[in-house]
Amino acid sequence: MIIPAIDLIDGNVVRLYQGRYDNSTEYNVSALSLRNQYAEQGATWLHLVDLAGAKDAQQRQLNLLQQLMTASPINIQVGGGVRSEQDVIDLLQAGASRVVIGSLAIRKPALVRQWLQKYGSDKIVLALDVAINEQGEKTLPSHGWIEQSSVTLEQVLTDYITAGAKHVLCTDISKDGTLTGSNVSLYKELTAAYPQIQWQASGGIGQLDDIKALIGSGVAGVILGRSLLEGKFSLTEAIQCWQNG
Repeated sequence: MIIPAIDLIDGNVVRLYQGRYDNSTEYNVSALSLRNQYAEQGATWLHLVDLAGAKDAQQRQLNLLQQLMTASPINIQVGGGVRSEQDVIDLLQAGASRVVIGSLAIRKPALVRQWLQKYGSDKIVLALDVAINEQGEKTLPSHGWIEQSSVTLEQVLTDYITAGAKHVLCTDISKDGTLTGSNVSLYKELTAAYPQIQWQASGGIGQLDDIKALIGSGVAGVILGRSLLEGKFSLTEAIQCWQNG
């Protein structure tokens, strides 16, 4: 499945480079019109990220998120700054089909495992973003890519799978926003090791060949951000590429 992404800061559609707030690009398009455009082009899911809320809980854009999710023509998974159970409740009540949990999944795994069991594995997406070090270890920065940690992807996955985790969005941070291609070998390794997970690949897609490269990797979904915003190809072309693979 191809999943277009919309990242938001102060109501504006933006993209960060490798997760860095000091290296962002703003696009002159409204999030609502972009949502509708993606729906018309065949998307069945949309990935929404509240980057302002991710950085500062006081800056959460809940009103905008509600506008985008209310009576939406497509399913929406939304994340960015989910820090409490009330945040999960607010987003689900606002119309989210799934809530994406990022850094909290690393910092408070016991709490997030409780949410998985309470709300169901189809309502929660774990965003486990990796920084691959020189030893090849997949370490997980613990706070929105800002703080490094020594925790590895494999260490946290085992307990989450036991708790019923089903959806994991995995980004190779070094690829994010670069348009230089996806880390195909990473996803092949993960889908082989953890076939019970519906993996979402994110980061690096710059051309249709990058989508083709992920066909057969085992991933269930491919997140597209900057490549669509910069017109590298259309969403329709991306969906056709994935389906025809």
